[in-house]
Amino acid sequence: MNDVNKIRKDFPILDIEVYGKPLVYFDNAATTQKPLRVIRKMEEVYSKINANIHRGVHHLSRMATESHEQARNTVCDYINARHSREIIFTRGTTDAINLLASSFCRSQCNKDDEIILTEMEHHANIVPWQLQKEITGIKPVFLPVNNKGEISISNLKKLITNKTKLVSITHVSNVLGTVNPIEEIVNIAHKYNIPVMIDAAQSIQHQEIDVQAINCDFLVFSSHKMYGPLGVGVLYGKESWLDKLPPYQGGGEMISQVGLKHTVFNSIPFKFEAGTPDYAGTAGLKEAIDYIKSIGLDKIQAYEEDLFRFATNELLKIRDVKIIGNAENKSSVISFIVKGIHNYDVGMLLDQMGFALRTGHHCAQPLINKLNIEGTLRASFAFYNTKEEIIRFIEALERAIRMLK
Repeated sequence: MNDVNKIRKDFPILDIEVYGKPLVYFDNAATTQKPLRVIRKMEEVYSKINANIHRGVHHLSRMATESHEQARNTVCDYINARHSREIIFTRGTTDAINLLASSFCRSQCNKDDEIILTEMEHHANIVPWQLQKEITGIKPVFLPVNNKGEISISNLKKLITNKTKLVSITHVSNVLGTVNPIEEIVNIAHKYNIPVMIDAAQSIQHQEIDVQAINCDFLVFSSHKMYGPLGVGVLYGKESWLDKLPPYQGGGEMISQVGLKHTVFNSIPFKFEAGTPDYAGTAGLKEAIDYIKSIGLDKIQAYEEDLFRFATNELLKIRDVKIIGNAENKSSVISFIVKGIHNYDVGMLLDQMGFALRTGHHCAQPLINKLNIEGTLRASFAFYNTKEEIIRFIEALERAIRMLK
């Protein structure tokens, strides 16, 4: 990370102007920008090896199949899964959670069984379980968040009952930046033989994740939040769990044999991958992971933590700014409000100055309601951001506040 300017050249969008001002992109928690090598890899797939995978003996089909399965192997290696068959490709984190919620509740839960979530979850890890409440009668129960934006392990122990079937929890809050103690949570849940799903959408691009070391049963994340293409995600599941869960969708590829009266399902991972997959997208995801590895995830993490600390300290110097979420362990995301000014108004002025931040409830309305605020401004960082951008942002924010006061 000694030459961030060289890295920035890999991302063509960072050179554009917004309203005549250089773009400063601080909305990386929503989606990250894509390096040229990812864009070119997807173009290469469409222009040189485009063919449906797993279903043809001709050259293009074999090439596309090989590319797709290489991507699965790359993801397996990246999170240190035991087998590549434990990697299920989905359309994103939301799709992966919906898959798990449907398959798990249908086969493992009875009426009034409980799924433990937290109050800081993204809607993607709340709504699918609420849908299953209507379908199967399960009950989502919520681990509270304290004033600092942290959860309590002792409260988790109190929530666990003989009705608890799963703990489903975010690794890093997309609003608060809180890094939850997932290893400790997994250890506690496993003492009661309760499986754990980790939503790694906000952590997979910032730090090393070793699913065998964590010992989680399921883990989900999205390609587009780690410099890869949209529309591709991953559900990791331990083989023992994936074998026992029923498929989420029916169609081509997920079958072994189909008769008019009965179908035999395919083995994992294909049992959960109905239809033609986005094999150009998985090739792009592989390229994004290779790009991350070429820089070094340890270097990325150290650099981004330095940016995060610097931005936090600079924001704290502004009298009217209040940071939302003050957990001891935080990462990559800073949410804040400006006293007396609506977050949307500040965001609109910053946009006119070239700064891309997120405003609103960040798809976490239960948390925003608990905090008794209308929403926040959110700045989230990537390894192509710089301290110079943060300094310009602080100056622009102070100017916006003066204009709105």
